[in-house]
Amino acid sequence: MLGPLGVRQQGVALPLPASRKVRALLAYLALAPRPVLRSQLCELLWEVPNDPRGELRWCLSRIRKLIDSDARQRLLTSGESIWLDLADGFVDALAVSQAMEAGVTTLAAERQRGLAVLFEGDFLEGLDLARCPAFSTWLTAQRRRFRACHAALLEQLAQGAAGEETFGYLDKWRELAPFDQHVHATILAALARQGRLREGEEHVAATTRLFEAEGLDSRPIRNAWRSAMAASVAGVASRTAVVEVAGIATVATIAAAADASPAISRHGSIAVMPFADPSTAALARGGAADALTHDIITRLAKLRSLFVIAQGTVFALHERHVGAQEAGRTLNVDYVVSGTASTREGRLTVTAELAETRSARIVWADTFHHKLNDAFLVLEEVGNRIVASIASEIETLERNRAILKPPGSLDAWEAYHCGLWHMYRYRRADNEMARHFFQTALRLDPTFSRAYAGLSFTHFQDAFQNWEKRGPEIDKAYEAAVQGMMADDRDPAVHWAMGRALWLRGRPEESVGELEQSIDLSPNFALGHYNLSFVRSISGDPQAAIDSSDLSRQLSPFDPMLFGMLATRAMALVRLGHFEEAAGWAAKAAARPNVFPHIHAIAACTLALADSLEQARSQAAAIYKVAPHYTLDDFLLTFPFDADGEALFREGARRIGFR
Repeated sequence: MLGPLGVRQQGVALPLPASRKVRALLAYLALAPRPVLRSQLCELLWEVPNDPRGELRWCLSRIRKLIDSDARQRLLTSGESIWLDLADGFVDALAVSQAMEAGVTTLAAERQRGLAVLFEGDFLEGLDLARCPAFSTWLTAQRRRFRACHAALLEQLAQGAAGEETFGYLDKWRELAPFDQHVHATILAALARQGRLREGEEHVAATTRLFEAEGLDSRPIRNAWRSAMAASVAGVASRTAVVEVAGIATVATIAAAADASPAISRHGSIAVMPFADPSTAALARGGAADALTHDIITRLAKLRSLFVIAQGTVFALHERHVGAQEAGRTLNVDYVVSGTASTREGRLTVTAELAETRSARIVWADTFHHKLNDAFLVLEEVGNRIVASIASEIETLERNRAILKPPGSLDAWEAYHCGLWHMYRYRRADNEMARHFFQTALRLDPTFSRAYAGLSFTHFQDAFQNWEKRGPEIDKAYEAAVQGMMADDRDPAVHWAMGRALWLRGRPEESVGELEQSIDLSPNFALGHYNLSFVRSISGDPQAAIDSSDLSRQLSPFDPMLFGMLATRAMALVRLGHFEEAAGWAAKAAARPNVFPHIHAIAACTLALADSLEQARSQAAAIYKVAPHYTLDDFLLTFPFDADGEALFREGARRIGFR
């Protein structure tokens, strides 16, 4: 299917049925991951036929003649379900799809070459059907997906090749994705390394004309050429040699050109492509799908943690039929989001997926179903969940990637994510390492507001966990939050940090104000909702604390601070007198893998209030394993409840002899 459709048996090509719909049906079934309903196939290939099921039966009979034999049935049916059994066969598109699931970089070079050879053209080349919008939508999506897989394979093969073999892969990659800035930068770097500067100048000129004809910015191409020349010159032992570029340029002018390019601090980048609505014409605009796309772009931008491509750019690329992966490469972003949004019978169904641009690997995908009681509220809720999921997945990926790099090679973005990796382990030694990495990030980029928020949190932890003297650490947490707000007052994370610092200073009302500001700036900022729950569960409105806890978990169900979200709900329920319910939530919090003594103390007191004394004593024993000198006074110093709240937790501690 990676090229014109073909079927071979023992290496011999079989004649295909003349009907394009028979061939389309065969291809769709071959790629389907599970049995397909007859009604779904009818909707896929017949828009308004007189007898869709009759036509489907006729098409299936032609497929049976092609692939079945007396000894082996491959087209199978059971009631309304239809599927192909290809266990003894080979499907090129399936082989590529399965191999790429873990990411192209995980494949051995020989495997990458074997997969690249399978691409003989575009997916199902020439098999377009008129008046079949559902099939056309599916076909377009598959072509985009496999084109991205092909580009990712060619990029990896080019990186591992040498000499002219490199340019063979690069030329194929360029033909496949002519507006991908990265492929042009890679070609220019290879030309500069080999001293083929005149060819590089010609490539820049041709590419500039190509980009400008499409209304695209060609400056990144010229900047890439200057950087490639500067890097090439830097590798030459003699710094005084004269290098000719079009007969006139020298080392000095090349270096000056490189130095003239402003240094830009790298942050993660993302493009959100317009969501498609399968129930409307391909380019119809203005419905729920467009509204959701606008909402996701706006909300991601409000998080301030990623560079987000503007709406006008992604919609312009979409109108040129540029797919998500190709758009991601054209825009040179790290991640790309795509999906669908359709309404039918009073329900909204949204699918969304997040992919790494360079590897073509889908790193997150989900489907959302909602009743359309209030379209605006439903779109807002779905948009919040999608944005929170995207932000969480990217943070996890960047943390895990950064921690594997040598510390001396980190840029500010990577150092920040190394800091997060250590920060979320909630151990004293890791907290010190987290502070070191946040300080490294700020040394590399003094304007990095998120790194200030992280630095503030490490000082908060030192005070909260009683690892250091509280007074100085409280002051340092506050000072770092102030610096973060000076760097970017619109970053919700710095208001989150300030809210926590103010709570440590004994100013809960001001703390709530800052935390509310964090979620006003970004309604899907899960940590803002969680910390509102934390403060209110101790000194505010316990019912509001429960609502904030529930929302934070809905937005970020796998958050590294999930234990806190569960524990704050438990404390709020204790204050409401719902001890048995509170005990269940506290036990869940204490079962999380990264908890610390305070969480076990909440669980011990709460379980004791619910008369689960054996479990409560088990939680107290867990405290003393890691903190032998921990006392009830330590707990109440950390959690300054009002008089009624303190009395409840003292009673729970008394029942198990926790002093």
